[in-house]
Amino acid sequence: ALGALPRILWLKHNRPEVYEKVDSISMIGDWILAKLSGIIATDPSNGGTTGIFSLEKRDWDASMAVKVGIRSDIFPETLEPGTVMGNVTVDAAALTGLSTSTKVVMGGGDVQLGSAGLGVVKEGQVAILGGSFWQQVVNIKSDVLPPKDMSVRVNPHVVQGLSQAEGITFFSGLIMRWFRDAFCDMEKMEAKERGIDTYTVLEEKAKTVPVGSHGIIPIFSDSMKYGKWYHAAPAFINLSIDPEVCNRASMFRSLEENACIVSAINLEKIKAFSGLEFDEIVFAGGASKGDLWCQILADVTGYRIKVPKVTEATALGAAMAAGVGAKVYENMVKASESLVEWESVYFPDIEKFKIYSRIKEQWQEVYADQLGLVDRGLTTSLWKAPGI
Repeated sequence: ALGALPRILWLKHNRPEVYEKVDSISMIGDWILAKLSGIIATDPSNGGTTGIFSLEKRDWDASMAVKVGIRSDIFPETLEPGTVMGNVTVDAAALTGLSTSTKVVMGGGDVQLGSAGLGVVKEGQVAILGGSFWQQVVNIKSDVLPPKDMSVRVNPHVVQGLSQAEGITFFSGLIMRWFRDAFCDMEKMEAKERGIDTYTVLEEKAKTVPVGSHGIIPIFSDSMKYGKWYHAAPAFINLSIDPEVCNRASMFRSLEENACIVSAINLEKIKAFSGLEFDEIVFAGGASKGDLWCQILADVTGYRIKVPKVTEATALGAAMAAGVGAKVYENMVKASESLVEWESVYFPDIEKFKIYSRIKEQWQEVYADQLGLVDRGLTTSLWKAPGI
């Protein structure tokens, strides 16, 4: 999993008797495949998250292991997504009810398979996956190295020849759920009476709130700082005591705007080091069900937003890998091009984009001050990486 390298080093220094017995390391998904097929292997999109993997060669880099002082003989075979590993073993068949004639096919990482499930399979294409966390990914060539300032991370794609530069916005979806459950009992009751989702009711009310949500500044996730990552204490800044201006609708809209603003900042970081230009984002996940949220994302980023018909993109991407293994499709790109269809498209309002650009600059200044309070021990970080 992410952070495998320090965990292996921890075992070496704190559980040497376990470390010396290690035959091979694997990701969690690899373990499931091993239980089904009897073969321990990994794919580049998962193996590449360990920090001891070559992005360009799409295979383990033993020299990196040597540099950090861990064994170089514990890495399993690397197989591309869609590769048939073998059949379900007799033991696995007995446990699962699957036939021993069932093929076991190598899959991939959740975001990378999700990107394939969104049709994001070529250089320069962009996706935002709006779930509990928001992830912003841009396809780059596999020979492009991560930025030296470690502002974003880079992992191999499930498509050969490509990597993905990735930004993350912490807890965007979870914050929305917290806000709904903590403050929106009336909207819940209304939604139940009307037979619709509570978020739909909240979006209806938020549509009447002007751009900028009357100046409310949410402080939750920072933009991506992969090398030294921590966040300010959760807060709403610049509230008004006028209930016509500051209410559940305006606060809800401010949260939608903020998730889009932090995403836009992460995409700017990726553009800066990759040199890529783009004008379209594929948006999926629970957040993409909100018509207002999709439009705000277009207005904040200035890019066209496309929402696919199938928003459970990772499951579709996994099915594509299976289809490649079954020789239904030649490769992941062909599978993606054959299966992805579009539900809706949103176009940016340039005047609103200009306003949001000013709000984005303001937010970054306010957020920096809030981080200062955490640094001085006056407030508690929303989250911070171990060791910071």
